[in-house]
Amino acid sequence: MSPNAPSTERRLMHARATLVQVYARNDGLFDVEAELRDTKTRDMQLSAGIRKAGEPVHDMLLTLVVDARLNILEASSDTRAMPYPGRCEHHGNAYAQLVGLNLLKGFRAAVKQKLSGVLGCTHLTELCNVLPTAVIQAFAGEVIDTREGSEDGTPPFQLDRCHALRRDGPVVQTHYPRWYRQGQALQAESTATPLGSS
Repeated sequence: MSPNAPSTERRLMHARATLVQVYARNDGLFDVEAELRDTKTRDMQLSAGIRKAGEPVHDMLLTLVVDARLNILEASSDTRAMPYPGRCEHHGNAYAQLVGLNLLKGFRAAVKQKLSGVLGCTHLTELCNVLPTAVIQAFAGEVIDTREGSEDGTPPFQLDRCHALRRDGPVVQTHYPRWYRQGQALQAESTATPLGSS
C-alpha cells in the first residue's frame, strides 16, 4: 500500500508476487527457491484460451544449490504457468548457466550477459536480480558474521553498502563502533561495488 491514502477511487488490476526461500541442508549446502507469480483481477484472453481472474498468468520457479561462499553449484528453472504454453517453457534449461557464478562477484552482470533478451525468459532473468541480497539475508548472522567482520581486519560486509550503514554515520557509530570512521564512508562508497552487480 502506498504511504499516502489514494486521492481517488481505484481498483487492483495486477499483482506480482515474488518469494525467495533459503534452506540449510544437512550436507552443509543451501537450497534457494525463488518464485514469481503474476495474477490479474479479470479474465484474460491468452493464446491457449481464457485465463480466469486470480489464476496465474506467470508462475515460475528458479532453484539453486549454493555453498557458504555463495558459489552456485546447481541451477534449474520450472515454468508452471505461462501465456504461451509449449513455447515459454522451452528455453533449453538456460538457467543451468548460472552454475559456476558467485552471487556476490559479478552475478548480475553475468546474468545479463548470459540470459538477457532472447537468451532466456524475461521474468526468470528478472527474478535472478533479487537473489544476491535475499541469500545474504538468509546467511546474515548464521553463515556470515555480520557483527565483527573477518579475522583479517575486513569490516562486516554490509558496511558502506547502504546509506544507513555508512562507516561515518550514526548507525555504525552506535552499533559497530569498532568500524566507525569519521569522514571515511564517502571514499568507501565511491569504490564499493553493490552486491552482485559487477
